Amino acid sequence: MKMVRAIIRPEKEHDVVLALEGAGFPAMTKAHVFGRGKQKGLQVGPVHYDMLAKVLLLLVVNDEDVKKVLAVITDVSKTGFIGDGKIFVSAIDEAVTVRTGEGL
Repeated sequence: MKMVRAIIRPEKEHDVVLALEGAGFPAMTKAHVFGRGKQKGLQVGPVHYDMLAKVLLLLVVNDEDVKKVLAVITDVSKTGFIGDGKIFVSAIDEAVTVRTGEGL
């Protein structure tokens, strides 16, 4: 299993969530976060925005589904401008369902 962490623009959140659900991936955790990339924020005239609002989506998927999930997220969230986001994929060693203890 893999953990997919996608940091995307807030205005793309609804579309990405619907696309993931439509592709068969309804289970996710969503959090509103603030951060910045290599550009160190955003300069608009004399005002510098150090941290920008983003949405963090967390999904745990089977290894064979990773490429499909990445394709859905990138296809729907891409605007072509700086700040579209980043996706990180990492291995999951263990998962336990709290209610049932399944996985222990």
